[in-house]
Amino acid sequence: MTIEFFDKDGYAIESGIVTVYNISSETREYIGKTEEFITVGTGLPAHAYLDEPLKAKNGFAVCRTKDFDSWEYVADHRGETRYSTITKHEIMIKELGEYPQDSTNLIPFEFGKWNGTTWIVDESEKSAATIQSAALKKAELKSIADSEISWRQDAVDGGYAEPEEIVDIATWKKYRVLLMRIDTSKAPNVEWPVAPE
Repeated sequence: MTIEFFDKDGYAIESGIVTVYNISSETREYIGKTEEFITVGTGLPAHAYLDEPLKAKNGFAVCRTKDFDSWEYVADHRGETRYSTITKHEIMIKELGEYPQDSTNLIPFEFGKWNGTTWIVDESEKSAATIQSAALKKAELKSIADSEISWRQDAVDGGYAEPEEIVDIATWKKYRVLLMRIDTSKAPNVEWPVAPE
């Protein structure tokens, strides 16, 4: 049975077996052919067509056109990984079609910025992160120094400090002063004082 066995409205004018080419209802992608028995007065099964699809082509899926009148090639990148040039997030391609806009196959890196063709180092972002990291380190080291000074100062104030604790408190206070003089805006060119033992 071929197309001439159907009337202008798509109904069979006689019963018989016909080869049909089936598509996915979601993607319009060709999924295989089957032999179907068509009874006179009925049409083809849903998502089935009589015209033979295009030959398979690497990197493309064979699909029905949006108007369902013919076959077309649609880019098939499913399973590939891309990266957003805006957020740097990984994008796993799951649908047929061209690559998402604002995406690349080039893997982004820390402090990377997209310049339209490749990732480049964003010096201002890198500098800001380095300065922030130095400020956090300074705050953490100051907190340690404050803690070391505090309990020793309690011993001195209470009159029950050991001689080495009196020496240690002076050493820790000097360390804290040197630490507080550090200008973290000059990071990474910062020379950190050595903490007392």
